[in-house]
Amino acid sequence: MEDRDYAHELDRFLVEVFNDILKAEESYLSGSCPDLSVRELHLIEEVCRAVDEGRDNRASAIAAAQRVTAGTLTAAVNQLEAKGYLERVRDSGDKRSVRLQATEKGRRAQRSHAQFHRELVEGAVERLTAEETRVLVRGLSGIAAFIREHHPAS
Repeated sequence: MEDRDYAHELDRFLVEVFNDILKAEESYLSGSCPDLSVRELHLIEEVCRAVDEGRDNRASAIAAAQRVTAGTLTAAVNQLEAKGYLERVRDSGDKRSVRLQATEKGRRAQRSHAQFHRELVEGAVERLTAEETRVLVRGLSGIAAFIREHHPAS
């Protein structure tokens, strides 16, 4: 196969796989958390990760990590707070700062989402040898780096 054939095949593959993963994630989500969108679940996941890793969980830091504006984050948090997934907590050291935390309902949704990703990865990796897995990870890391450098989300 020529290089341009590989490029065409890779392009088609990335588009199809990306769409298939989103559809699978939406389908999984409709069974476990039907009142959440994938975007909302990713926001809950970011809040949980920030808290669990001891990172900044102030609204401004979460907005930056999600690459959304403060206004967009506020609207999303308002919805997730109304649904019972997130809560705002005033920072004890700086009353002007608001920290975001997942409620128990939010933690359950995050755990369910993490299970989907574990199943996705395990299902993919079980079909590959260890060397194929290493090559795949290296290749996908290169693609991710290119996308982040040349097409950053804003």
